[in-house]
Amino acid sequence: MDEPDYCREIEAYLCQKNGGHLVRIVGPAFERVREWADQGVPLKVAFRGIDRCCERANGRGARRRPMRIEFCEADVLAAFDDWRRAIGAGATQVAEARVSGDEWGGSGRKGSLSAHIERSVSRLLAPKGFTAHAGYDEAIARITGELDESAARAKTARGEARARLIERLSELDRALVAAASQRIDPPTAGALQAEADAELASFAGRMPADSLARARKVAYERLLRDALNLPVLSYE
Repeated sequence: MDEPDYCREIEAYLCQKNGGHLVRIVGPAFERVREWADQGVPLKVAFRGIDRCCERANGRGARRRPMRIEFCEADVLAAFDDWRRAIGAGATQVAEARVSGDEWGGSGRKGSLSAHIERSVSRLLAPKGFTAHAGYDEAIARITGELDESAARAKTARGEARARLIERLSELDRALVAAASQRIDPPTAGALQAEADAELASFAGRMPADSLARARKVAYERLLRDALNLPVLSYE
């Protein structure tokens, strides 16, 4: 995708997040988004950063005017850093940047363990509109039930008890991905893998074979979560 098309996709997504209000990406804003394209920020990773910024603004009741793309830059770059770390390509070390005077700027702080679990449960219980799938639905019910029980314990867990809870979250996350892999149909799985490969195109030539294989797996699983609207249960 060339830079103008990339910017148009970002502009269209921002319009959607602004409830249809169009904020043009021109001038300095265009240059910022063009730099994202030059750095290899995948579109869906940029969208994730925009989502973070908008969700935080909505949660604080701060949205008195349409969101501008400049206010999303720190979240987009942080999402890109997260993505690069996950695929093993390293971090950009630019996510520390914050827009001065940004009334919607992020703190970069992780929420509490109990809040993380509660958000995960809410995401798992959110209506998806998918047809029933016995094995997947049973797995979701089982995981959600265990998370519900863990949320209360997480508020007071310390030391080894807290470490065990965090370790168990990682185990449940792997079970969630395994269930999702069974839920998705082969054509969709193929399309998601092709999209993951396209995301990695800028980095593939510089990565050893084993690192690239791991990166393909991580990128695919992230897209799989997005397709089924699933949270990341691991707490790191």
